[in-house]
Amino acid sequence: MDSPLKRIQNSVIEYANAIANVIGVDVEIVDSQLNTIAGTGAYRENINKNVAKEGYIYIDVIKTGQLHVIKDPGKNILCSKCSEKDECRELMQISMPIKYEKEIVGVIQLVCTKLEQKQKLIAKEKDYLKFIKEIAGNITDKLHELDEQEKTKKRIELFHQIVDDIDKMVIVLNGENTVIHINKMAKNTLNIEVGEKINVKKTHEMLVGEYLFTIQTDQKDVDVIGRIKSANSVYYEHTDIIICTKTKNIKDRAYNVVTGHNYISTDDIIGSNKQIKLLKERIKKIAKSTSTVFITGESGTGKELIARSIHSESDRADKPFIAVNCAAIPDSLLETELFGYVKGAFTGASDQGRIGKFELANRGVIFLDEIGDMPLHLQAKILRLLQDKELIRIGSNKTIKLDVRVVTATNKDLKKLIEEKKFREDLYYRINVIPISVPPLRKRLDDIEKLAYHMLDRYNKSFGKNVTHIDSEVIQIFMEYDWEGNIRELENVIEYMMNISETDTLTEELIPINILEKRVGYEPKDDEKANKSQRVVPIKELEMNEIRKALNIYGYDTKGKKIAAKKLGIGIATLYRKIEEEINV
Repeated sequence: MDSPLKRIQNSVIEYANAIANVIGVDVEIVDSQLNTIAGTGAYRENINKNVAKEGYIYIDVIKTGQLHVIKDPGKNILCSKCSEKDECRELMQISMPIKYEKEIVGVIQLVCTKLEQKQKLIAKEKDYLKFIKEIAGNITDKLHELDEQEKTKKRIELFHQIVDDIDKMVIVLNGENTVIHINKMAKNTLNIEVGEKINVKKTHEMLVGEYLFTIQTDQKDVDVIGRIKSANSVYYEHTDIIICTKTKNIKDRAYNVVTGHNYISTDDIIGSNKQIKLLKERIKKIAKSTSTVFITGESGTGKELIARSIHSESDRADKPFIAVNCAAIPDSLLETELFGYVKGAFTGASDQGRIGKFELANRGVIFLDEIGDMPLHLQAKILRLLQDKELIRIGSNKTIKLDVRVVTATNKDLKKLIEEKKFREDLYYRINVIPISVPPLRKRLDDIEKLAYHMLDRYNKSFGKNVTHIDSEVIQIFMEYDWEGNIRELENVIEYMMNISETDTLTEELIPINILEKRVGYEPKDDEKANKSQRVVPIKELEMNEIRKALNIYGYDTKGKKIAAKKLGIGIATLYRKIEEEINV
């Protein structure tokens, strides 16, 4: 490995020549291994040679770090071992140590071989010593500069290694917007190389804590989301580093956070009833279309299941499926939920902005459930979106192109709402291109047993039980019941029975009383009456029984829940919370 002075040899030679020209003496500069790095006059031929054999004074200076001014070379004690001490041609020597980071890395030696040189050196000794000391300091500064350059180079190399492994696009630009480094992902996406110029067009809009901007090259414009940071601390010059991803990629990541790919084919729709078979065939026929689908059916019939099945059977199965319950979101929040907003869009808006559900669903399917509950002012925006296939986030002026299939659903009579001026007729015809009607459970009684066993299997896994049978009398009671809450009500009943079951069979005794009471000719047994009067029922159980009763009477749809909450004397939010708690038990 080269010594420090060897690494800056050209500069050391220049300094040696400068000393020789100013003072008029010969100069030799050696490193700590006594290799001559620079020399003038007779000592030029020593460059790159080792002078250890005759370098006794050098050795002492390197060892002690002391300045030596020897006015009688050959006679000095340091020269006692020199073979040429009696014939020494040098009349005077000044040896100055070169110090770097507390170590002696070399020696500057001035040599007088003529009397007039010696006399001149002695006459101005103090000034020349000061001059040589400055030269030694300059050499030290040069070493510092080289070390900093090498550290910077290593730091940049490490920095490049790190950014090359990042799974985002990384571009480093100098002050003239010229690319000085670019990782593989950015190179492949933008099709640019180091040395090319790009333009960064900022929008000052933010989403999920990052800025939206456009990278413009000679070949194309790419919309990205990310951050632009100063890289001056790495490169020691005006540089910026762009770390970003294409906007569609951030939306894919946001979609994966919000929801997952829950693949549901038509085979997952339980039932062999004639109406269900026709429904499955219809789904397969229309799945690959891009037209809007309008699903109607009573509350609890599984309209979202149908929507998911349409998505899974389509060419968009590997793209997002975003479900939005228009009735469950307050009117004041629904617009921002659907369309998103940018930083500073309104008072109280998140500093990070928000991606709307339509953007998340881009290239996939959005399911607008309970669309009959959507406020009129928002219906107009939905209509425009369906017509133009584009949206503008709240607070932004940038248009975003959309490729999204819209599936809607309701349990309400939209034609009646149109007559009441509560739903736009033009929107109705826009969403009702492909109508699908989901039959209520009472119209497919022959599927009840299959549905019940399907739910049995699911709750066995959830509860860690091994209930394998449903008594035939239970199935018969189920067949006779009206099921106003449809499949959701059946699911609640099976869940209730599974919770209190202690055997491998679901029997009549486990059926909730509110279902048994509606059976024609039902009379409670004496022991049931006794149990009713003697058993202490926990408050929570009483509460949930009354909630179920109210929902069975008034319905499981949004309207029914609002009436049920009013009759129960609780707020609608409290009702939703208690239902959610029951589901999570």
